[in-house]
Amino acid sequence: QVELVESGGGLVQAGGSLRLSCAASGRTFGRYAMGWFRQAPGKERDVVAAITWSGDHTYYTDSAKGRFTISRDNAKNTVYLQMNCLKPEDTAVYYCAADVAFTRRIMTTMGEFRYWGQGNQVTGSS
Repeated sequence: QVELVESGGGLVQAGGSLRLSCAASGRTFGRYAMGWFRQAPGKERDVVAAITWSGDHTYYTDSAKGRFTISRDNAKNTVYLQMNCLKPEDTAVYYCAADVAFTRRIMTTMGEFRYWGQGNQVTGSS
């Protein structure tokens, strides 16, 4: 069982930056593939970025490419999402997700992750 606790959300003006953090419990964090998802009001939850357990492969949805960076620090059991050049359309509840990965493959769909954080509101104001 893994518990994920997110922090770092908030309100930011368009063009600003935020960094989300997701701290995981447990001693096997280094074997977990991680992902960041977001859900805007009235919309489905979609992947934003993902990273392998080793950190050597990452994935970004098209809207996040060039603006967001996912990273992880396995010594701190933490994954990060650095968000730059935020736009009003980035407004959503952001969730981190985790699951054990036996290979260095990217996991990008909700069904691949068993463990989820509580969600953190990010609001980009115009």
